[in-house]
Amino acid sequence: MNPVQQFQMERRERIRQNGEDHAMRCAARQFLNESLRVKYSYNFSWMGRPVIQYPQDLAALQEIIWRVKPDVIIETGIAHGGSLVFSASMLELLGGEGKVIGVDVDIRAHNRAEIENHPMSKRIEMIEGSSIDEEVVRQVRERAGAYRQAMVILDSNHTADHVLEELRLYSPFVGPGSYLVVFDGIIEEMPEHVSEDRPWGPGNNPLTAVRQFLAGNRDFEVDRDIENQLLVTAAPSGYLRRVR
Repeated sequence: MNPVQQFQMERRERIRQNGEDHAMRCAARQFLNESLRVKYSYNFSWMGRPVIQYPQDLAALQEIIWRVKPDVIIETGIAHGGSLVFSASMLELLGGEGKVIGVDVDIRAHNRAEIENHPMSKRIEMIEGSSIDEEVVRQVRERAGAYRQAMVILDSNHTADHVLEELRLYSPFVGPGSYLVVFDGIIEEMPEHVSEDRPWGPGNNPLTAVRQFLAGNRDFEVDRDIENQLLVTAAPSGYLRRVR
């Protein structure tokens, strides 16, 4: 076994052990609880745009994108555009003509202007409208149709019904070996008061939808290795790999 293979084998074993390390998992849980209280994930940007993600999740997305090499990344939920810029920058590193398609029910004018003026805008297309509207999905299909390998990231309305419909509509874009990533299942583990002014909460969130989706879909499975690697993630059970 050469040194590269040896390192990779050791890395896989460390990640596996993370899943069984009670002390590490408890420490990660404690950090998540405290970080949610202070809105820790709002503290980061990517190439100048607020990204509103945990750095651990960005690291996981980078690894997935480099491994899968998608030529189109479909994202629901735009906000300040940091995630679009992140995905576009990864595609830029891969080379080729890859692009990011972002969907949001309300793309605010100041955010649109910042995204359109960003150096990565050449790889970004935006569609305003509900991600589950038939016309919006048709536009996504039309724009993504010429591309070989798609990856999907869901991070818009977090109610279970909405995310379940997104899973139904966007999972067909994802081919075997690629990923459908569902963010903010962490809502399931948050105190109810954190989302008391929102239409979602424990029992009604992206994780609820993922569980329902997987119960009736054998084409996808949760990549537990990613969760064991990260320990801290806003997407528990949300890294879905298409296996057939």
